[in-house]
Amino acid sequence: MEGRVKGVPFLFCNSARFPVCAGRAAAIRRILSRDAVMKLAEIRHVLQCEVLTGDAGLSIDVETVVASDGMSEILAFARPGALMITGLTNIQSVRTADIANVCAIVYIRGKRPNEKAIHVARKSNIPVLATGLGMFDVCGMLRELGLKGGM
Repeated sequence: MEGRVKGVPFLFCNSARFPVCAGRAAAIRRILSRDAVMKLAEIRHVLQCEVLTGDAGLSIDVETVVASDGMSEILAFARPGALMITGLTNIQSVRTADIANVCAIVYIRGKRPNEKAIHVARKSNIPVLATGLGMFDVCGMLRELGLKGGM
């Protein structure tokens, strides 16, 4: 079903149940038609992320997602290879991601880590992305696209 919200064309995907900008509709349909494995580049597109560490790691396959601002929860429960979603931008978030062996970090709510954290992420080969979306929206969108929780 198509419509307009405040003058912007939107497509309401039947299986996704959330409005998607019509300009991204083809990518969303392609993603929804596959098994629940997405490339990090596709996630970047869906979540409207800025890549902070370069495009080198965007070909990573993502199957699971872990989301928390508590790094102890990430360490205790994250599955290796999960995508980490957090609003905590200090250096500890990158170190936690490295120890927990997550595949990448997405910072939410428009937050960005400092240059030292980005440098450590680059050295550890951890892609870092940032989005203006909140945690609820990010997790909901990724769940609707078929990704599973990594905790």
